[in-house]
Amino acid sequence: MTAPVLYGADYSAYVRIVRLVLIEKGVDHRLQPIDIFSQDGVPGSYRDLHPFGKIPALDHDGFVLYETSAITRYVDEAFDGPPLQPTDVRRRAVMNQVIGIADSYLYPDLVWGIYVETVERAARGSPVDQERLAHAVSRASHDLGIVAGFVDESRWMAGPDISLADFHLAPMVGYLLKAPVGPELLAMHPRLAAWWHALCERASMVQLLNGPGEEERFSAE
Repeated sequence: MTAPVLYGADYSAYVRIVRLVLIEKGVDHRLQPIDIFSQDGVPGSYRDLHPFGKIPALDHDGFVLYETSAITRYVDEAFDGPPLQPTDVRRRAVMNQVIGIADSYLYPDLVWGIYVETVERAARGSPVDQERLAHAVSRASHDLGIVAGFVDESRWMAGPDISLADFHLAPMVGYLLKAPVGPELLAMHPRLAAWWHALCERASMVQLLNGPGEEERFSAE
């Protein structure tokens, strides 16, 4: 089988989720840049891979997937390497719950409401929407506390072993910490802060969160 091709922008939080999982599994892959925010819009050929025009999409020997959670579960099950989903049905349900919480609640506030509002807009010289920022910070403080409650004594989200839930959250928290208020928000939740520090020691995190694209503009899935 040939190496899978991942389509998307290397600074996208959701592309980073997939790349973290690919690296953890030891899967060689190629990132094919796709700029869905280009002046010309989403490339027409890309809609053959992702009819909704979002990123990422994965092509593995002609088998095409889109939606981040579907891709990461496929990568975990299709390739050799350490398993990233709990075998216990309840722990696996918790993993899926944390992923859902991250997508529905954390991503909009950590990335768009806080990071984009305070870092990206400032870089463009645009005024910060203080009301939007205040709402995002308030919600983020509450939601981070909820997520911190999932971290067990082993420091991972869904049990004693690291799972897809941890890698799903990682890029979102990484972008939060680039915002001025980010470190303070994380420090309010010591269990989550310990989780983050343990996660940052992994080679996949070092490679992705300090790699090319880190200083580029942010884009959404």
